[in-house]
Amino acid sequence: MPLPQDSSQPRLASGCRWTGEGDKRMLLFPEGVLKLKGTGHAILERCDGQRTFRQIVDELQGLYSASEPEKVRNDVGGFLERLQQKRVVDF
Repeated sequence: MPLPQDSSQPRLASGCRWTGEGDKRMLLFPEGVLKLKGTGHAILERCDGQRTFRQIVDELQGLYSASEPEKVRNDVGGFLERLQQKRVVDF
């Protein structure tokens, strides 16, 4: 599956939802559960179907400004691509 385009609007796939609070927050999906920390959590909480992939990358670049912009873009895109393959994210 291809990486998201800049104009893609990533969102949680049908049947996926957040549960819990704070450090105990997890993502439930039909085949299981993901407990995300740090960057993974920061990426997925921005996948609201409103923000574009480019906006998500720009926001994360602001948080992780020490990283090269192209590396942030590639890492976020690869992460979302893997989650799309598991039917956790649509874009």
